Amino acid sequence: MSRSSKKGPYVDEKLLKKVSRLNKGEKIIIKTWARRASITPEMVGFSFGVHNGKEHIPVFVIEEMVGHKLGEFSASTKFIRHGGKLQKEQEAKVQEREKAAATAITAAKPTAKPASKPGK
Repeated sequence: MSRSSKKGPYVDEKLLKKVSRLNKGEKIIIKTWARRASITPEMVGFSFGVHNGKEHIPVFVIEEMVGHKLGEFSASTKFIRHGGKLQKEQEAKVQEREKAAATAITAAKPTAKPASKPGK
């Protein structure tokens, strides 16, 4: 459910205070746990370390991000893979192709002869 339009977007006050203290273009990452805070135009050009539950993920804010939430750009879950017999077969085929490509590249490289010394 979205926030009421008469209330306006939620922005953490501490976060806005930190942004107002910094000069635009400084290379400081502002750490925050406020994943639900909306991105405002004042935040454009700053880097935020958005906490995903384990670590702070660096997010550099650009104009297209205005209106979105900070948490959208810091994934809190990690996709590993779907399991099953078919998935394992597909991964084995991909690994075989990669090995074949690597051997083809190494076979195509010309062998360099050592330079002979002048005067002999």
